[in-house]
Amino acid sequence: MAESIDDYFTATVAAWADTGPAATGSALSVPNALELFDAQLASRHLDLAARWLRSQGKGFYTIGSSGHEGNAAVAAALRPTDPALLHYRSGGFYLARAAQVDGSDPVRDVLLGLVAATEEPISGGRHKVFGRHDLNIIPQTSTIASHLPRAVGVAFSIARTRKLGVACPWPEDAVTVCSFGDASANHSTAVGAVNAALHAAYQGLPMPLLFVCEDNGIGISTPTPRGWVQRAYGHREGLQYFAADGCDLADAYGTASAAADWVRSQRRPAFLHLTTVRLMGHAGSDYEPGYRRPAEISADFDRDPVLATAKLLVAHGVLTPEQVLQRYEAKRAEVIELARVIAESPQLDSADSVTRPLTEVLDDARSVSVTAPTGEPNLTVALSINRALQDVLNSQPEAIVFGEDVARKGGVYGVTRGLQAAAGRARVFDTLLDEQTILGLALGAGVSGLLPIPEIQYLAYLHNASDQIRGEGATLQFFSNRQYRNPMVVRIAGYGYQKGFGGHFHNDNSIAAIRDIPGVVIASPARPDDAAAMLHTCVGIAKTTGAVCVYLEPIALYHTRDLYADGDGEWLADYPTQAAPLGRARTYGDGTDLTMLTFGNGLRMSLRVARRLSELGINARVVDLRWLAPLPVEDMLAEAEATGHVLIVDETRRTGGVGEGVLAELLAHGYSGEVARVASSDSFIPLGDAALQVLLSEDTIEAAALKLVSNRA
Repeated sequence: MAESIDDYFTATVAAWADTGPAATGSALSVPNALELFDAQLASRHLDLAARWLRSQGKGFYTIGSSGHEGNAAVAAALRPTDPALLHYRSGGFYLARAAQVDGSDPVRDVLLGLVAATEEPISGGRHKVFGRHDLNIIPQTSTIASHLPRAVGVAFSIARTRKLGVACPWPEDAVTVCSFGDASANHSTAVGAVNAALHAAYQGLPMPLLFVCEDNGIGISTPTPRGWVQRAYGHREGLQYFAADGCDLADAYGTASAAADWVRSQRRPAFLHLTTVRLMGHAGSDYEPGYRRPAEISADFDRDPVLATAKLLVAHGVLTPEQVLQRYEAKRAEVIELARVIAESPQLDSADSVTRPLTEVLDDARSVSVTAPTGEPNLTVALSINRALQDVLNSQPEAIVFGEDVARKGGVYGVTRGLQAAAGRARVFDTLLDEQTILGLALGAGVSGLLPIPEIQYLAYLHNASDQIRGEGATLQFFSNRQYRNPMVVRIAGYGYQKGFGGHFHNDNSIAAIRDIPGVVIASPARPDDAAAMLHTCVGIAKTTGAVCVYLEPIALYHTRDLYADGDGEWLADYPTQAAPLGRARTYGDGTDLTMLTFGNGLRMSLRVARRLSELGINARVVDLRWLAPLPVEDMLAEAEATGHVLIVDETRRTGGVGEGVLAELLAHGYSGEVARVASSDSFIPLGDAALQVLLSEDTIEAAALKLVSNRA
């Protein structure tokens, strides 16, 4: 498939044989300039091969790096041990770094990714990503800047792991580098990440992070206002700003080296503004003439960084024009021949093979066994969680607890009170009031050797940053074939029924946004002993399997002491001696008339209703699901079959709530008895007593139970 930029390159260089290139004012002070030129050539021909593969119906990903090949100079300015999180146009960087490490075949890697081949070394055919474990390139599938919060976490962790005496995969003087485009520089994740890095550095915390904005002046079809990136980031106090022409290899290398050296020596963030050009459009399906004039497109050809490097090498006598063309065509032949062979590579051919990294995580998680240390008697849910966190901090030196107000204050509800005093400020600390930063910090810490336990202050706040779990955290093992892992236990205070302090931001009963994320474990304890036991299990799972665990804490039950009557103390429990196995429910009673499947606040309400039903001669068993992902299907079925009458008691919303999944699993696994479901209304939770009009109530549960058992034969 002919490409204008390809024809322009060969025609222009061929003309030099007669006239020679124009004189250049820059000195060729780039070590291994020919190797970098080869990386640029390979990157260009990979883009051309991607177009060819797509035309043959063999390729699936054609967002290319053409016009951005100057980022090879950034790789040359860094060390192969510096962790890198790359923009999808950073092909030159990837190839240049691979040249620094023996035993790699990066051209083959990229081609395998283009055709989604199972042999592809990082994702195993699940995506075309720039990533290699031995190159310290953490794979990113992001098309925006959602990997930048993780980059902040990686940079933060380089020093924090040393402070805690924890092993880290990155050297002590490493620089974290993250690249992104000019359009992505406007995304909230980019703005938030830069702010978080500056906030940390302002407090004197080491933050060796190099932001690299590859500015080609256009986001898909929308031009970036000229001068905007410099205006937005060029004068930020605390952010060292460097600007270079990414189409000039010498300038790009010199400036990138200065930026990298500054970050490495100062341990503070810097911003490298690399001016580039976008060639061959946004992606394979993009019709660039639909929004850019032909003259505007062709005017960029003279800024081609591959052409500019060729001119530089010829001007300094390193290559002749003929040698440039020979090198160019030799690389074309190498890449296209390899592409022809790789085009026939096997691809993932079953659902099991696609989902294997996800199912392996959960299979491994089910086998995790943890013993909880002996603790105190008669604890509330809040105290039980507090004691469990103390135990984790005492036994796991890599564990850190952080979030909004968790340190000196001990959280809004006192759940983390005393932890900082006991474990120290390096392990229990407050963060910015920004959920993207909190989760990004956890993502970076987890991949850097720490065991993060971040707190999201309220469930509603999670939605400000849920893509950090969905798009970044949960996908990492999937798209790296489990070579990279970011273990974490995300504590979230949630659900409704909070008295005296409410409204929809502090009472939120929707977890639909996390229930459908593959590979994520969701724990939902209700009783104090389960709260500690399940927290220990989540920590064990995260540490052993690298899983992302979400631990939902019922706010309304934090300080509850009584169950049936004031003063009975029956909601208190002793600290457990065993952790709770993943995917196993807990049953209360052995009634044969009715099974109530529930969780969270629904457990307490269901137990109270069950006592009232017993006074009417109806014997019910109450099953606390405890684990909402994966659901305890085996226990659900066994307890359902025991009575043949099932009432699903779901405090989340009727649409998209947990109860829908419970009902679907029962039916899918052959349950044929009677079943009914009660849930909260499809409504946000209002302030005050009005909340009781839309939240599930004991009266609603009892009425549904009576109606269901009236159908008994």
